[in-house]
Amino acid sequence: MAKTATSKTRTRQRAGETSKTRKTGTSVAKRSSSSGGSGSQENMGEAVVKLLQSPLVAELVAVAATAALAALAEHGFTGRDEATRGKRAGKAVKAAGKAAAAAIGRRLANEFDEIRAAAKDSKAGAKA
Repeated sequence: MAKTATSKTRTRQRAGETSKTRKTGTSVAKRSSSSGGSGSQENMGEAVVKLLQSPLVAELVAVAATAALAALAEHGFTGRDEATRGKRAGKAVKAAGKAAAAAIGRRLANEFDEIRAAAKDSKAGAKA
């Protein structure tokens, strides 16, 4: 909620500022309930759910999980030394995260390349 203007005027008067020198208007920033015409919070939630249900996102999650699992398997956990197990596990998880991010990046790059190629082909077909 917005603060009332009376508290500000009292503070200014205490500071030695007269009513003639201070500005009479107050500016209030209004938050827009819709950003980009998408509607209310419910519509944004529905949009996120639709995005998560898209085949591309499902494929990206699968690619990331596969890459992370492969990285974890590559590190292995055969050591019996308790002192180094925590450090090795941390490094393995970090490597799994990096592998998952790299796999998602590669898959998205491939997807964009396919879209560009299809757009180029459709432009060439439209000109002919």
